[in-house]
Amino acid sequence: MPQTLQSLPFTDAFAVPSAPLQVVIAEGQGLARAGFRLLLERQDGVVVTAAAASSDEAVAVTRATRPDVVLIDADLPGGGGFATTRRILEHEVTSSARVVMLMTSESEEAVFGALRAGADGLLLKDTEPETLITAIRAVAAGDAMLDPVLARRLVDDFVARPEVVCGTPEGLEELTAREREVTTLVAHGLSNEEIAARLFVTRATAKTHVSRVLSKLNVRDRAQLVVLAYELGLVRPGTRVSAAPPARSGAARGHSAAPKPIGTVTHIGRARPRSRLHPVAA
Repeated sequence: MPQTLQSLPFTDAFAVPSAPLQVVIAEGQGLARAGFRLLLERQDGVVVTAAAASSDEAVAVTRATRPDVVLIDADLPGGGGFATTRRILEHEVTSSARVVMLMTSESEEAVFGALRAGADGLLLKDTEPETLITAIRAVAAGDAMLDPVLARRLVDDFVARPEVVCGTPEGLEELTAREREVTTLVAHGLSNEEIAARLFVTRATAKTHVSRVLSKLNVRDRAQLVVLAYELGLVRPGTRVSAAPPARSGAARGHSAAPKPIGTVTHIGRARPRSRLHPVAA
């Protein structure tokens, strides 16, 4: 299946955490809810703390159990997955939860709606079980994941637009040239390590640049930063940036970095950590 965005290795996403990974399932269909529960409970280091059949139930059990990840059906009865996600993340008790949303629609409106609501991972509902497990572990580790079909649709919709959407959100004028460069690299899917290698800075410096960009643009995490970068035209659909650092002057020639493997989900990069005590607005 052709992809425009490049998948990155999942590093610690596959590692079984020392403490059990706690998951809440919010799914309106009883059979699907039972199937998800059975699948997750068979995984090492994963505990399903609760299952909900409606939006109100999902919010209640999430506040009661404070899971690491909430798996939410986009069509959840009683308000839908978008509103449920916002209710969960806007409450100080559950603001640090990560959300993986199962989508039935591939439309631009659905993808952007889920990302703006705060979802860290988007998968189509007919995704393979292995892909779902990978996404849940990766999101719990702080990554943002996007199904390649949804990524392809997202890019296609941008390409089809007659004009690039322009605008100047609050704080954009405060970005330095380096911070704009970092924003572009994040939008192309580079991790902090790859940004550091490309800019010839330390990983800590790259992480600081990303954190400052998130704060200045008032976006919650890297997933929303990617959306904003495309909306503002900072990144043009169809352009690519290699994860390999450019060769320095005098560097040995004839050696190139191995191509990155194409995985089953598109890895947007590490999301900004969220505090369990305070909702993060930036």
